[in-house]
Amino acid sequence: MGKLQIVILLVIAVAFLALGIPAAIDALPDRYVSRLPEPLQKYGLPKTTVSLLPTASAVTPIATADLSDQGGTPPTAPALSISDYPASIDTEPGSVESDVVGTPTPTSLTAVSQTTPTATPSATATATTYPLPSGVRLEGFQHKFQTWNNCGPATLAMALSYFGDQVSQEQTAAVLKPDPEDRNVTPSEMVSYVEEQTPHRAVFRANGDLDTIKRLLANDIPVIVEIGIEPPGEFRWLGWYGHYLLLVAYDDELQQFWAYDSWFGTSEEPLQNAHPDGRGLSYDDLEANWAHFNRNYIALYDDEQSALVSELIGGNIDDEVMWSGALARSQADVDRDPTNAFYWFNLGTNYAATQQYDEAAAAFDQARAIGLPWRMLWYQFGPYESYYNVGRYEDVILLANTTLEDRPYFEESYYYKGLALDAMGERDMARENLERAARFNPNFERAQNALAELD
Repeated sequence: MGKLQIVILLVIAVAFLALGIPAAIDALPDRYVSRLPEPLQKYGLPKTTVSLLPTASAVTPIATADLSDQGGTPPTAPALSISDYPASIDTEPGSVESDVVGTPTPTSLTAVSQTTPTATPSATATATTYPLPSGVRLEGFQHKFQTWNNCGPATLAMALSYFGDQVSQEQTAAVLKPDPEDRNVTPSEMVSYVEEQTPHRAVFRANGDLDTIKRLLANDIPVIVEIGIEPPGEFRWLGWYGHYLLLVAYDDELQQFWAYDSWFGTSEEPLQNAHPDGRGLSYDDLEANWAHFNRNYIALYDDEQSALVSELIGGNIDDEVMWSGALARSQADVDRDPTNAFYWFNLGTNYAATQQYDEAAAAFDQARAIGLPWRMLWYQFGPYESYYNVGRYEDVILLANTTLEDRPYFEESYYYKGLALDAMGERDMARENLERAARFNPNFERAQNALAELD
């Protein structure tokens, strides 16, 4: 038994005597609760379970012809950066929480009809034609099982091992999430790590498709994707999570990819068609679960491959083309299945990314009305940005309070809550929340900038 474990046990023993078992365990950080025997873990769980995205007032289902008619006049508040769209994911093995959805499904879910956005004439979303083999496997990765709450850092360390980099998930985590309680590492943070801490390059894109992933893998470019998962087998009771996967191979005949998975390993069941060099993930499953995160992906490469990567990704390498295409695609998804809350959420994300905040707020309202996994704002922050920019500050505060209530580990929630409080004239409370965001993650520059502006 290590010194740290001995210290933890002594602290728990003293707390047991002073507070009693339930109160003592409840006072522990989650990463320590997860190490206790399972019968004791229940005392460290949240005392209440709420919908992730509650509504401050009744949400009117969208049943009109155009989303642009849904919102009012945006406030004069400055537009926020879209560089963190959407946020990413870190699983939390060892916690016990149920999966709860939002408010009841509205009675009317007429799909929105609108003019489909088009790409600029100078660029298209079509990549340069490259021969696409029926199957490819990249070799040389070193699999790493994540430690507690360390999906992002572990997956990035696995991806870097392809280049021969001997970096541990502890080293990546020290930069990506200075506080070990942090539940969230964004794709932008991962790209920044690669660009600033290694000699390699990385790019984060939305609106991916299977052929783009195949083209990248076929040209020796490893790819990380974000998906939503219902943990399989013995972990199913945990409910919906966001998760990173490192894709390493595909096979058209079998209609599947293989992935290195930091949580569930490389070849164990229950994911189908297990392979010694990766977990099988069918094309259909990837399509369905990838849509939970706007089909986001990160490509890693060396500097001399920069031009190649741009050609492989095609028009989507350009932000304007990418967001325009993502907006059109999410609208098509909603038209096809207007009962899918993730599709509405993506529509809101893509409207927000193009700073069409009235339309974004209306789409997020619809997603909330249908119901979303309660962890949704652990990873993606479009509702905060959109409601803030249309002046719905109370909604921003409501959502931030809900997210932070039992897990006060999200600098983004403190940040947006601080902005909303400042807009409402609550300067002292705004400062307090922005300072909490900055303390929790000193690398979160937007909180530092907001504090400077507050001064």
